Amino acid sequence: MSSLLQGVNLYLIGMMGSGKTTVGRLLAKHLGYGFVDTDDVIVQVGGKSINQLFAESGETAFRQLESDVLSQVCSFTKLAIATGGGIVTRQENWSYLHHGLIVWLDAPVDLLYRRLQADDTRPLLQDVDPREKLRSLLEQRQPLYSQADLQITINEGETPEQIAERVIAAIPSVLKTPVSHNN
Repeated sequence: MSSLLQGVNLYLIGMMGSGKTTVGRLLAKHLGYGFVDTDDVIVQVGGKSINQLFAESGETAFRQLESDVLSQVCSFTKLAIATGGGIVTRQENWSYLHHGLIVWLDAPVDLLYRRLQADDTRPLLQDVDPREKLRSLLEQRQPLYSQADLQITINEGETPEQIAERVIAAIPSVLKTPVSHNN
């Protein structure tokens, strides 16, 4: 599989709680790739948690930092990259994402809600009805997420390993295979 990918990065997009980090780590292991979570890099670069960056600098400054990190990451190869849920909202980020294969982990709102209801590290879910906020974010972002090369719909009860296997099984369907000239 990794020879088929020829070192092309995999970018995992999708809502918070869809499993991008967990599935990304598994994909990296399967493919012999490195793994990067853009949120982890942002925390390292910013020297603060995502919540602190949002609170102190606002979402616009956070999204700019996210774009800067993505622009750096896309210059490498052989990476599985978990991105922040809102990375798709800035047009400039698509030019970076298109350097690789974009995989949308598409999870239903109820599943996201169950996964995130005890998580207080998500700035966009503070002081709001989390289920309603997830629903409206997904509604806004769905047209953007749907531009991915691959859409993997996550089913209730599916393990991260099963999801990673489905991603790997689907990759050949979107790769342009070279034409053989052996007549």
